[in-house]
Amino acid sequence: MKNYSRQREAVLNVLCSTKCHPTAAWIYENVRKVLPNISLGTVYRNLTVLEQEGIIRKIPVGEGQEHFDGDNTQHSHFYCKSCQRITDIQIDTTDACSLVEKETGADVDLGTYTFTGICKNCK
Repeated sequence: MKNYSRQREAVLNVLCSTKCHPTAAWIYENVRKVLPNISLGTVYRNLTVLEQEGIIRKIPVGEGQEHFDGDNTQHSHFYCKSCQRITDIQIDTTDACSLVEKETGADVDLGTYTFTGICKNCK
């Protein structure tokens, strides 16, 4: 992590301590338990830096709020449009990456997906 700061470390620790794929507001509320004077803007800035450095991932789910994942291993996500829960899924994306390479001529390093639908609990 370049440019270490106590705030950035606290944001990362809170994010990596959960599997719930939280929003910045959730992270902010939990970081405030450790650093009561931290601002929401500081949390957003640190999340942006951590994502740009490839340490965390932003999960686009189209509900208007960004969600974040502290697990940076190769995996995809399923987003339930009913309960808005995000779960990790392990699928082989090799075929999809090969198709993208064939279609675009690009070299694809990583393929991750966010699938949306209705989970089994909400059906």
